[in-house]
Amino acid sequence: MAPHADMALTSPNSNGHFNSATSPPKDLSFVVDSPNVEYTDNEILSKYTYRTTAVTWDGGKHVVTPKETVYNFKVDRRIPKVGMMLVGWGGNNGSTVTAGIIANRRGLAWDSREGPRSANYYGSVLMGSTIKLGTRAGSGKVMNKTGTGVSNKDFNIPFHNILPMVHPNDLVIGGWDINNMDLSRAMDRAGVLEPTLKAQIRKEMASMVPLPSIYYPDFIAANQEDRANNILSGSTASMAHVDQIRQDIREFKAQNGLDKVIVQWTANTERFSDIIPGVHDTADNLLKAIAGGHPEVSPSTVFAVACILEGTPFINGSPQNTFVPGAIALAERHDAFIGGDDFKSGQTKMKSALVDFMINAGLKLTSIASYNHLGNNDGKNLSAQKQFRSKEISKSNVVDDMVEANSVLYKEGEHPNHTVVIKYMPAVGDSKRALDEYYSEIFMGGHQTISIFNVCEDSLLASPLIIDLVLVAEMMTRIQWRLQTGDDDYKGFHSVLSILSYMLKAPLTPPGTPVVNALAKQRSALINIFRACVGLEPESDMTLEHKLF
Repeated sequence: MAPHADMALTSPNSNGHFNSATSPPKDLSFVVDSPNVEYTDNEILSKYTYRTTAVTWDGGKHVVTPKETVYNFKVDRRIPKVGMMLVGWGGNNGSTVTAGIIANRRGLAWDSREGPRSANYYGSVLMGSTIKLGTRAGSGKVMNKTGTGVSNKDFNIPFHNILPMVHPNDLVIGGWDINNMDLSRAMDRAGVLEPTLKAQIRKEMASMVPLPSIYYPDFIAANQEDRANNILSGSTASMAHVDQIRQDIREFKAQNGLDKVIVQWTANTERFSDIIPGVHDTADNLLKAIAGGHPEVSPSTVFAVACILEGTPFINGSPQNTFVPGAIALAERHDAFIGGDDFKSGQTKMKSALVDFMINAGLKLTSIASYNHLGNNDGKNLSAQKQFRSKEISKSNVVDDMVEANSVLYKEGEHPNHTVVIKYMPAVGDSKRALDEYYSEIFMGGHQTISIFNVCEDSLLASPLIIDLVLVAEMMTRIQWRLQTGDDDYKGFHSVLSILSYMLKAPLTPPGTPVVNALAKQRSALINIFRACVGLEPESDMTLEHKLF
């Protein structure tokens, strides 16, 4: 019998596998007993058969052909010391996620109007959810948490335990901001956390001060100008800015004894960049445009380029088109990881789940009307039309691939009406109000209307996503693959980390590949890629063992 998730952990037997008489190393909560999986001191090595189905058109009919490709995966089990650097560290998201990690690290509890509260990672898919590891059917027994024997039950583990991942409590946090407030005052300005919690972490937060950032006034709303008192000289892109960001990353890494750093954009939404041939289209042209101070290169793109050249993963948590074609090409050239765009936290996460359900249920969704009002600085910045347009695009595109996948309901070129409205209302602060109406055509010309009123505490929903994005991106730096056939060396995944899609409204995918925006599919892909890394098949919900006997 395989060891229970809570068993003590030691070493493998002579052939590199574990048996029931031994326990795995302490970084593992389970082991896979299979000839396709080997554990060494530093690595998990697995062989995985990837099964797909190819469809071709031949002589008036579709020909369906099952395909199999065998991959070898190699996972570095050594958990590194990781730094998380945030662009916009002093904003609502940056100050809230920093405070949350400190509170969790110290195991804090505090009083609120509703009663006592304690630190947690609710809202994080990695830290707050579980995944099915397998089922113990028949006469065998699996011990549950209370020690009671249970048969024919799903056996679930914390998502975080599927691979040896960094724990968020161990992250070292730093970053940049155009405003020079220390994190204690920034936390007060954000108005997100309870005073009784803030009092316990104030001293530590006060010691954290953002590094100067870059500020190109044309890319964010004019109402942000009064914040810009902590900026590097120069109002357009330059290699000096790229070099300074790279130096900041190196110094942060050295000062804290870090093995690696993950950088994430949590700053204001920028307007979309106009994609100009000769400026944004190739890696070399983009570098030349930055060196020449071209005014159509955005701050977020400059940060992305700096991170790519530094070999540091960069994730864009806002909706603008940071990853212009030249930035993606540069990442591919340097085998650097990038991911984006725009945190999928409240209203849009609900929309991607509900639209997926409705269309898969055979209901013809014909219109979606989404209204928001919020009072934090994000709302203030989005009150400018150009910045709102960036957000409108990312919130609207979330239904596209689900509609495209159903040719029964939607003929070519047909699409639901979709309107997004965002208004700035200072009085509600970080507690965003989101109202959605879904109007569908149903059986025999009938209609169904679903209306949802969703109160989203913006930063408390976004902060766990920031953590998830960092942890998954870091994990991907330790996973390599190669084809079973051939003598190719191991290599990393594609530079564009589409595996991050579950946490992002407008997921970036490698050029020429489809975008998947259905929430369940995105989570399934994340789970099953990690399962493949330990030699496990995708978990099936067929449960034939219960249905055939």
